[in-house]
Amino acid sequence: MNFGVTRKKQEELEARMAALGLREADLEEKYVRSSGPGGQNVNKTASCVYLKHIRSGLEVKMQRERSQGLNRYYARKRLCELVEQERMGSKSPAALKAEKIRKQKQHRKRRSKAKRKVRGDKGGKY
Repeated sequence: MNFGVTRKKQEELEARMAALGLREADLEEKYVRSSGPGGQNVNKTASCVYLKHIRSGLEVKMQRERSQGLNRYYARKRLCELVEQERMGSKSPAALKAEKIRKQKQHRKRRSKAKRKVRGDKGGKY
């Protein structure tokens, strides 16, 4: 199967799918017309990919790129993320990344409040 990505990326995706137990036979794939930017190309070709994992019922619709091959790759990648989230919950890579970002924002907010306190600002508008 060729998605129009490098061999390394394709092998990584296949390994990830195998680790999660996702098989191509369990996937239902449809192609629909895209919308949005891309001009005439997306208006006349079915480059948007709809992917459904039959066993879990998870669905993905991807129209990130103008080419169908790349959208097929990204749809499978997103499906892997969703399966990981469902199985691992708060221990999934996506959840851990979100938690890290939340903590960073919280830390920045505390530092900003501390700076305003030192300067005597009330934090209001102008």
